[in-house]
Amino acid sequence: MKKKLTGLLTAVSALLYSSSFFAMTAFADGEGSAETTANATAAAGTGSVFWTLIFPLIIMFAMLYLIAIRPQKKREQELKNMQESLQVGDEIVTGGGIVGIVVATGDDTVVIETGGARHKLRIKTWAITENVTAQERVKEAKAAASKKTDSGLASAGIVEDEPEKKPKKKKKEE
Repeated sequence: MKKKLTGLLTAVSALLYSSSFFAMTAFADGEGSAETTANATAAAGTGSVFWTLIFPLIIMFAMLYLIAIRPQKKREQELKNMQESLQVGDEIVTGGGIVGIVVATGDDTVVIETGGARHKLRIKTWAITENVTAQERVKEAKAAASKKTDSGLASAGIVEDEPEKKPKKKKKEE
């Protein structure tokens, strides 16, 4: 993904540089008559405005969307899904750094139990930034999936045989 983005940025910057270079040198001739300059200006009027002003702006907004806005929306959606899928017994962390275990859930509030004295706090769901239990479940699932792929031959009924050991030759006693 980073290689594609780097290549795209390189291509766009080269395009912008070349278009701005040609736009700056378009009127550098200066030696022509007034008629040829007026005709060239009229012919290049709308096309040059698009390529020198509007097209680079479109490219910059597209890059801004791809680099900043889209990933942020994705993170916000993942956070919202995590906050909605809280279950009793999950260990969570709030934005203020409070760690607790979910005891009860409501529409927009969650009751958590913190500390050894088992203090209970009611907090808003938007304040929850991390679900530690869910992260552990994901790690376990990844570990199980990697073990499953390692044992793919065994699940298919194929077992690797160990190479047969050849008997060692005994030295003849003289």
